[in-house]
Amino acid sequence: MNAKKLKALILDWRVAMLLILVAASVIGIYFYPSFNPQKGVEGNLQFGLDLQQGAWLQLEFRAEVIGFTTDRPLTEFINDLNKKLDTDVLLIDQNHLEIRKYYLQPELETALDSVGGKLTSYQQGLSRTTADDVKRILETKINTLGTKDTKVNTLTGLNNVARYIRVELAGVDMNQAQEIVGKQGKFEIRIQTVGNQTEHILYGDKITSVSPVQKFGAGSDTYSVGFTLNEAGAAAFREATVKYGATVDPANHHLIMLLDNKTVYSAPLAQDLAGKLQTEDVRQLSATTGAGTYGEQAAQNLEIHLHAGALPVDVSVAGSGSVSATLGEHFKQMCIIAGLLAILTVGLVIYYRYREPGIVLPMMLTNLAEVVILLGIARFIQQLDLASIAGIIAVVGTGIDQLVVITDEILHEGKVPSPTVYLKRLSRALGIIVVAASTVLIAMLPLALMDLSTLKGFAIITIVGVLVGVLVTRPAYGRIIMAILSK
Repeated sequence: MNAKKLKALILDWRVAMLLILVAASVIGIYFYPSFNPQKGVEGNLQFGLDLQQGAWLQLEFRAEVIGFTTDRPLTEFINDLNKKLDTDVLLIDQNHLEIRKYYLQPELETALDSVGGKLTSYQQGLSRTTADDVKRILETKINTLGTKDTKVNTLTGLNNVARYIRVELAGVDMNQAQEIVGKQGKFEIRIQTVGNQTEHILYGDKITSVSPVQKFGAGSDTYSVGFTLNEAGAAAFREATVKYGATVDPANHHLIMLLDNKTVYSAPLAQDLAGKLQTEDVRQLSATTGAGTYGEQAAQNLEIHLHAGALPVDVSVAGSGSVSATLGEHFKQMCIIAGLLAILTVGLVIYYRYREPGIVLPMMLTNLAEVVILLGIARFIQQLDLASIAGIIAVVGTGIDQLVVITDEILHEGKVPSPTVYLKRLSRALGIIVVAASTVLIAMLPLALMDLSTLKGFAIITIVGVLVGVLVTRPAYGRIIMAILSK
């Protein structure tokens, strides 16, 4: 192929897109963000628990979701049950409650009978909403502590009740993992005095309960988080706000909330609350965070901070395990060998079929480029564990299958077609590939959306690989093989 044809081939938008994505992937893997080429074979790729030192914990929620019936007004019934059980009782729907403390079924039957209700179903665990809150709390806590490469997955049944949550922490040992998951932060409320100076009011131990995020008023788009102080906390709060002038000049005396000495909320007293604090202690407080999506997200984060990283329910360790650094390195080497053997084996089979280096080499290079692009994308969105590596190997196999479909469709009866016939055959081959890819996407999508942490990585890598193939590498290969066959 002369220089003019080669230049035309490289400038073709399909081939150019392939080359640009390969270059960008190499930069992402080996240079971005530190631009340090001395990173070894793996570069900036994130490895999961299977391929490096780490630990996993499977936690069991010490709580229940129960079905009930009662002839009493729901509000009165739930308040009485709350007092009877001495724990938070949340209404999930008209027939189900969440009990945030562990009780055996007979104990709950007796408690419901005593307040005018009847137990109709019992299952240990939490509602999906609360389980998602627990997941968010753990993720926020772990990110705050600077721990990277972490997975938190709730295991939720078809009835939307989650009994377990699994935490995987790559790069830490078992003792450190248990400390991270069980650690509670130091929450503090301070008050602005003069300028940027502040004074301590109370710590998080004075907060007795935190309410779920809610809108500030009927028809409002402003979000808030309510919390309750004990008597000592309410007295300290009122004393500080009166002493430093927040009740008469709220705008210049912000209340500042900190978690582990980091500011998480700052705002002045509301006018009605300022007036009330001048005459009495107030235990029920509410922090407003703003409107819209930003306000809702800020309120959710503040709810976590008010808990000081403590989970809304107790948990017990139902299972645990760890991977040593030596074993993780061994698994990593085995994965590299398996990948290389897969590519080599595929190359030999393809060469045996066509016996033409001019066809086999572009096919293998296209397949290799697809793997590089896939790794470049995975570097930002997905940890590479054993399941993800299996997904990459599967993509290598399906990718070669589709390239064979294109090649065989074009070389019908071993003859090189005219350009017009070539385009028709290429279109037909790409149509077959799109249908096959759609089938794979439909099959993998449920696994990608479900809370099955191991299979989820396999599904995500497979889906991304299929999309890269259909949108980038297959069209580019069709253009490349056309230029080669025309020679």
